[in-house]
Amino acid sequence: MTAVPRREGPGHVFVIAAPSGTGKTTICRRILEADSKLEVSVSHTTRRPRAGEEDGVDYHFVSDKAFRELAESGDFLEHAEYGGNAYGTSWRAIEEPLEAGHDVVLEIEVQGAAQVRERRPSACLIFLLPPSLEILEDRLRGRGTDSEAVIQRRMALVDRELAAAKIFDYAVVNEDLDEAVAQVLDVVAAVCEGRGGEIAREHAREHVMARWEARGDV
Repeated sequence: MTAVPRREGPGHVFVIAAPSGTGKTTICRRILEADSKLEVSVSHTTRRPRAGEEDGVDYHFVSDKAFRELAESGDFLEHAEYGGNAYGTSWRAIEEPLEAGHDVVLEIEVQGAAQVRERRPSACLIFLLPPSLEILEDRLRGRGTDSEAVIQRRMALVDRELAAAKIFDYAVVNEDLDEAVAQVLDVVAAVCEGRGGEIAREHAREHVMARWEARGDV
């Protein structure tokens, strides 16, 4: 594992969000494996653990009551409901790694990203797109973890998520996993080195989404 070059100074917060099924969990895992200076924030959630998930590693799995108490006490930087479950990122989850000199990755939902933009404007927001909406639905079905009702509910949210993507700084299409990982790492490296403007034409959200829409994927 290596680390991308960085300028001296405080760490950065990177938000990675996407419609469910786009592959953000896999991409986040890959970029964390590739860059030793990146650390993921572990979110809280009220949903039940999936097979292979570990409490405190994948998520902090909590009850509805415990989550509500954390939200009411102001412990969350962002929190949102998605697919009938609540998700949230605590302030502590980002402050401790930043103080240790690490950059922090938040793998969260689109509506949570809007709260991060408001409460921490310096955060870098990266939006992931599927190759097409048809492929997105195929991926959701292929996971085998969601009921038909849940899949339809997730697909119904996509239009709103795409509309909300206007708050993001950069976008990457996950058509080829290795290429998508490389592009996200390019964005991370550029931001950490103070070169965000240099990659704006290739990876800026408005340019990427315009090309994506021009292909007829929406």
